[in-house]
Amino acid sequence: MKYFFRLIINGMLIVILAYILPSITIDGFVTALKVALVLSLLNTFIKPIFIILTFPVTILTLGLFLLIINTIMVLITDHFIEGFKVSSFLGALFFSIVLSIIQGLVHKTTE
Repeated sequence: MKYFFRLIINGMLIVILAYILPSITIDGFVTALKVALVLSLLNTFIKPIFIILTFPVTILTLGLFLLIINTIMVLITDHFIEGFKVSSFLGALFFSIVLSIIQGLVHKTTE
């Protein structure tokens, strides 16, 4: 039940960010829920593989390469979900940073 609650909160956050950020467009709340679900699945299954494969680069950049990995997850989600469009790499980078910060704050307060 907690997972579905977080999924709905993430969907709302994605809609709000799409409204605020000009580089992100989304069709509606159902699409935002799909984006939240796909991002969750990618972060669970694909992101750890990327982290292992890019571990030396992550060490050299003192962890900043993880921002690039998060951006790649957003761009992959853009590829899979109709109705979710990211116009640029920098837009995806900014979206992933802001979404991560807000998710951390919101989920910390809902625990």
